[in-house]
Amino acid sequence: MATEANSPAVSVIIPTCNRAWCLAEAVDSVLAQAYQDFELIVVDDGSTDETPRLLETYGAAIRMLRCKNRGVSAARNAGIAAARAGLIAFLDSDDLWLPGKLSRQVAFFERIPEVLICQTEECWVRNGRRVNPGKRHRKRGGLIFEPSLELCLVSPSAVMVRRGLFDQVGLFDEALPACEDYDLWLRVSCRIPIHLIETPLIIKRGGHADQLSRAWGLDRYRIASILNLLESGLLSDDQRRSALRVLRQKCAVVAGGCRKRGRRKEGAYYEQVAAGAGEGGVPAPDSVATFLEEPR
Repeated sequence: MATEANSPAVSVIIPTCNRAWCLAEAVDSVLAQAYQDFELIVVDDGSTDETPRLLETYGAAIRMLRCKNRGVSAARNAGIAAARAGLIAFLDSDDLWLPGKLSRQVAFFERIPEVLICQTEECWVRNGRRVNPGKRHRKRGGLIFEPSLELCLVSPSAVMVRRGLFDQVGLFDEALPACEDYDLWLRVSCRIPIHLIETPLIIKRGGHADQLSRAWGLDRYRIASILNLLESGLLSDDQRRSALRVLRQKCAVVAGGCRKRGRRKEGAYYEQVAAGAGEGGVPAPDSVATFLEEPR
């Protein structure tokens, strides 16, 4: 592992909040990597459980950042700001790395210097049992912007990026309480290919009660992301047409969910967007922000 006297090759960032129940396994999976030229930054996003005391037991093996509770985007961004390496990798605190993860990705970047981002395949574990991802969730590499509009095809825990990529595309959007990874990877994939190592090198765990992706209405945050992207001027004509198509599909689904939950005003807004209301068929991004509350 890198020491304070030299800069590491990789900065590993684990954001966490009130996950003392699984955090040690995540940290240990990083410390057990075959490749050891890294620093491990654990960003505690205002935990009120045993997380701070747990992290103190690791001593100099990790760098701990203690922040006010501002969400996972702010925590990851704080880790990026503190990182000393030219390569950055993320691990969600409920996921695990297999021992060869860092060595395979570092070798990939060394072999192809022009690569800015790559991810690995993953194993899914739900409620302690191995499951197979559905066909639509299977990873793919290359120019994946269009399929990534439907759902997030890049896992933060599987990614490694060159630090300079953030200068091009920006950081995680701290205004999004969920789907912040979907948002960032769209900003990346509309510009450049996302490379894939087809070996599963992470364990992506799910099914636990505090898993954010289980909340209702996550497509609201994906809609906000697409709206921002449409306003950005980054998209080609083909990409823009695809984004509009998926935007209307997602708005129709969310509108139906709003109606079932008695959220008529919100549902009416998404129905208008799905029908192509607004100048050019795209409302201003801030108009959707009215409905972007914490996921529930």
